[in-house]
Amino acid sequence: MTDMRQAPDAPPRRRSDGEATHAAILAAAMRLASVEGLASLTIGRLARELGVSKSGVFAHFRSKQRLQLETIAAAGEVFEREVLRPGLEEAPGVARLQALCEAYLSYIERGVFPGGCFFAQLLAEYDAQSGVIHEQVSADHHGWLQLLAGEVRAAQHLGELDGDVDPLQLAFELSAPVELANYLSVLFRDGTHVERGRRAVRDRIVRAGV
Repeated sequence: MTDMRQAPDAPPRRRSDGEATHAAILAAAMRLASVEGLASLTIGRLARELGVSKSGVFAHFRSKQRLQLETIAAAGEVFEREVLRPGLEEAPGVARLQALCEAYLSYIERGVFPGGCFFAQLLAEYDAQSGVIHEQVSADHHGWLQLLAGEVRAAQHLGELDGDVDPLQLAFELSAPVELANYLSVLFRDGTHVERGRRAVRDRIVRAGV
């Protein structure tokens, strides 16, 4: 990984106006897609939201699909910052497993995206479709489940969880209440569903203990 630190007397780095505009467009795209769906995200819709010309947005992406794929990538960076990095700061095993689920629930609770988890929205929208976006959604969700299953295996190796527990099954059972908490908290505008998700995660991990 490149060392991002600067020399003490180096001038501060600044993004060009074009990069800053591109980032602002993607931020708006993520917000819109989390509420209205990625399929409805078009260059024209985004231009209206931002109050700019279609040609101005088009110059940054050139196609609807590129806009959509870049929006997914930008949302992935947000998910990494808000969920993965905080969760992975904990030691491997049960502590990390709990931290990943809590980071996800916190990300929902804090309303990072107005429509709840960006990737939960994508899952609901693209699960029965085919094509490049479906494949990306499938790979992202598979990666999340595999990450949780890996921490279950680490916890079993450390003697923190019952060795007879199926790691993928437990990953499924931990992911389910977290994702349901996302959907219901957005649907009902009620944060108590996030607390129910927390309780479900805690209880399931306790029941999987040695």
